[in-house]
Amino acid sequence: MAYETISTDQSHAGIGILTLNRPDKRNAISIQMRREISACLKSWKDDPTIRILIVTGAGSTFTAGFDLSEFNKPGLLHELYQTSSEYHRDIWYFPKPTIAAINGPALAGGFDLVKLCDIRICSAGARFGHPEIKFGAPTLFTPLKWIVGAGLARELCLSGRTIDATEAYRIGLVNELVEESKLLDRALEIAGKIMEAPQYALEQTKHFFLDNADRGFEESFSIEHDKGFQEFLLKRATEALQKLTP
Repeated sequence: MAYETISTDQSHAGIGILTLNRPDKRNAISIQMRREISACLKSWKDDPTIRILIVTGAGSTFTAGFDLSEFNKPGLLHELYQTSSEYHRDIWYFPKPTIAAINGPALAGGFDLVKLCDIRICSAGARFGHPEIKFGAPTLFTPLKWIVGAGLARELCLSGRTIDATEAYRIGLVNELVEESKLLDRALEIAGKIMEAPQYALEQTKHFFLDNADRGFEESFSIEHDKGFQEFLLKRATEALQKLTP
């Protein structure tokens, strides 16, 4: 499929790279971009040649957030809501590991995109914040709470304060702070390390991330340990023994 607002790269074995590609608009996330991201993720979701997703931005900005020019057009309001609702869920529920390689500012809706990825690394030029709160737009709190804790998440969501890459690393928002010239290479290196595990194990673990976030210890342990042990480890051990039995 040909895309106009994103570019894709499948040249690295097992890795799909999705690049937000409107550098002249600071990679503002338009209706069309959301549709194209959703289409790409849907096509890669069941593609066995794609085992992990990297998201990055073209130019010097990850993304400045949603394309605000579209909010001035009443005829687009339904599409704005529909594409936003779908695209956020497509990222969050993508069944394979996701890495955000944040090459510059990730603000407002761009900050939300970062939160919805499993692993985040950034260059020194990255910045994060929710300036939209100043214009009357409530912010996405819960995914941020899961990453940095409720106290910090409340302060960042309510104040709209922008933090730099150093603070983002200090509070655990990003996993690593990487030189800009090495950002994508490092993301590929992390992806390669992750792919040393079997895909079924990665996808089952990703399922635990999504499904067990608010469960208590006993409920989550019974799923992640007991059920996983029975359905994966014991089953595979039994199959292996049966192959060895004459």
